[in-house]
Amino acid sequence: MTATILVIDDNPAIVEVFVTMLRRGGYETYSAGSGQEGLNLLDEISPDLILLDIMMEPMDGWETLENIKLNPQTRDIPVLMLTAKQLTPDEAQEYGIYIEDYIIKPITHKELYDGIEHVLARRREIAEAIRLAEERGTNIALVSEYARLVKSVDVNRRLIRILENTYSLKDLQTGSVDKIEIAMRNMKNGLSIQEARLEELRDQIGVEKSE
Repeated sequence: MTATILVIDDNPAIVEVFVTMLRRGGYETYSAGSGQEGLNLLDEISPDLILLDIMMEPMDGWETLENIKLNPQTRDIPVLMLTAKQLTPDEAQEYGIYIEDYIIKPITHKELYDGIEHVLARRREIAEAIRLAEERGTNIALVSEYARLVKSVDVNRRLIRILENTYSLKDLQTGSVDKIEIAMRNMKNGLSIQEARLEELRDQIGVEKSE
């Protein structure tokens, strides 16, 4: 079944590039030229995934993201942030819970397709694990927690990797280094706690770890 992708970006040239790339990859596409236009379009369609640019005006990508996730009708749609802007530790900690990935422009066809398919495959994996757990009569609260943590652990690992590739600590001033080191240490500590809990849940609900 063909996946449907909504591209939200206020630069028409960028929208055209991504729509062309996606159609060549076999995806069905919709596009919106602003955050508000995207929100309005989501009243009419339910895409499998959203590619959302951050640096838009007057409503930027983060505000658009919050609106998507606060709406019960759209909050479960996976969102990949699309931008030429460097991710900051503060943004990773504040918005990591909402997003599926953070894609840096420019991007190749393969990187784009791989990012999309990774998210869609993870959602299918979670759905299948939930189905099997529910068939066994597993406590629904444990199943819900498992589903949330599978996504959160994967996203946080990817965000930390992006931050490590973005910031060369030796090139920054001491004050900035301290702030970034503290933020990344906090993220890694939080990730370790999530990973440990996820392993406990796998044992409790009988889900094998995917390779």
